[in-house]
Amino acid sequence: MTNPAASSPLLSASSRATSRRAADGRAAAEIAAAAGALLLAHRADRERAGADPADTRKAGDQLSHDYLVATLGERFPGDAVLSEEGADDHARLAADRVWIVDPLDGTREFGEPGRSDWAVHVALVEAGRLVAGAVALPGLGVTFSTADPAAPLPALPAVPRVVVSRTRRPAPVMAMAEALGAELVEMGSAGAKAMAVVRGEADIYAHAGGQYEWDSAAPVAVARAAGLHVSRIDGSELHYNQENPWLPDLLICRPELTDRALGVLGR
Repeated sequence: MTNPAASSPLLSASSRATSRRAADGRAAAEIAAAAGALLLAHRADRERAGADPADTRKAGDQLSHDYLVATLGERFPGDAVLSEEGADDHARLAADRVWIVDPLDGTREFGEPGRSDWAVHVALVEAGRLVAGAVALPGLGVTFSTADPAAPLPALPAVPRVVVSRTRRPAPVMAMAEALGAELVEMGSAGAKAMAVVRGEADIYAHAGGQYEWDSAAPVAVARAAGLHVSRIDGSELHYNQENPWLPDLLICRPELTDRALGVLGR
């Protein structure tokens, strides 16, 4: 006997959307990982040649940007792209699907031999919502994506760990860390910090110094898929593909710590 619910057009459409988003997540992971491999090879070549680290960083940014834009254009010809390294003509505002990419997040760390706390971000916004994304950590040989959410986190440690920048520590973040009696974990790029929470190596990543959409879109998509809390530091929702891509602040944290973190950050 046929189950009417099984052939429901609504369920069928929902199933198709889920399948499409999984495919987009896998594509984001493949593309981010491939860009990361190019960056690793580029850095190794430049180090062997004794190149100026500043030139290595600049060339790496452009190399990854060119690859991401070309590859996304080939695989998704009808989609728009917003990249840190590209010109923004705002045509993306009228597009149904927009890829938001950061070709090299953590440029400073990328230019330092042996550092692995830099990333490649690839995220997809559809009808104004983040629906897929991937963060590649090429230096560690891993890529996290919405198509393959991270494993459940271990028990919360007695002392929470807050991941912070090596050089910039906004007062609200430090006040939160102090209120929680937290241990500070220094790290480079936004993607590396967010993935430290996804991996269970940290418990909170809060940023209050201002970022752009490409800094957080992919990390937020991956963190949300992993079951973490994501929001502005006042608890409000994060919005992407806005006319002005500036995003002042961000909170990614273990759900168990959300109320305590927001209680301090939102003051």
